[in-house]
Order: sequence, then C-alpha cells, then structure tokens
Amino acid sequence: MPLPEPAPRTLIHRRDVVCRGFRRDDGLWDIEGRLTDSKTYPFDNEQRGTLEPGEPIHDMWLRLTVDDELVVRAVCAVTEAAPFAVCPAIAPAFAKLEGLRLGPGFRRAVQERLGGVQGCTHLVELLGPVATTAYQTVAPLLARERPARDHARMPRHIDRCHALARDGEIVRRHYPRWYSGAAADAPPAER
Repeated sequence: MPLPEPAPRTLIHRRDVVCRGFRRDDGLWDIEGRLTDSKTYPFDNEQRGTLEPGEPIHDMWLRLTVDDELVVRAVCAVTEAAPFAVCPAIAPAFAKLEGLRLGPGFRRAVQERLGGVQGCTHLVELLGPVATTAYQTVAPLLARERPARDHARMPRHIDRCHALARDGEIVRRHYPRWYSGAAADAPPAER
C-alpha cells in the first residue's frame, strides 16, 4: 500500500477523475476527462429526489481537441448529473477556451473566461488534469517521432517541479545545455 495503514474509518464521499488522451486520424488530439462524485449513503436532493449510495451527484465530461502545439481547437463539455437542473446550461461557455494554448498562463486565462459564475467549478477543476493529460499524451509521442532538435529555448518542463530543477541531477544528465548547478561545466554522469 503506497500510504501508511490508516486508522479505522468509513468511506463517506468518493470523487473519481479519469482522463484519457487520443490521437485522431486527422492529426489532432482529443483529451477527455470525466469527474464523478458520489456518497456512500442515501440523501435527498431538492431537484432530483433521493440519491442512492453510489449514484452520481456530479457526472461531468470534458473533451479538449488540441493540435501538436497544444492549442485548443474545440471544446465539448457535458453535465450528465448535477445537484441543480440549471447546471448543464453552462456547458457551452467552455467554448471560450478555444484558441488558448495549454501552457504558462493557461490557468489565469481560464479564470478570466470561466471563473465564478461564468463557468462551473467542477468542470474548471477538471481542466487541470485534462491539461496535464494533454501534455503527457502529445509531447512524448511527438518527441519520439520527430528528429532531435537543438532547441533555442529551454524545454517548458524544466523548473516546473523539483525533479526537473535546472540545478538538479536529472537536468544535468538529460538536458546538460540547460543545467545550472554547481558543476555546470562537468560532463554528465554515465547512466
């Protein structure tokens, strides 16, 4: 078990987020995410009646279609289950993401377009794992298919987490040009 053994406990709420990345035949990429929330006990909902254990309170889908540069070409948002009948009406607003690039500044742009009453909290939250899935789907496959290039700019993923710090061992070994640690002049270690 990856976490230490927990204290005795009872499951009350479950949130599942599943994301998948697909390469389309037309050269674009579909990145899909689904968020579901459920309880382990029955409870009454004013607009939907009694929800039974395991019945989704939220069941929401999001599909971003992106190009090789991770520019959003199309968006489809669907709310199959929500606590209020009005919730699905906001789905078309997610088309405001079209034209944005997944990368630095994306979260800020999402908040400007879909923050607060302009969007749905749950679908906006789902954008985080969907965007990460897009990067993990597109970048590694394109890197394998395209010849290695001497990039004029530092790769975007450097300095985005502690493992890929510019002064760290991984950058020293895999991206020596961008390494900035104490032994920046030293050759990379053998693998």
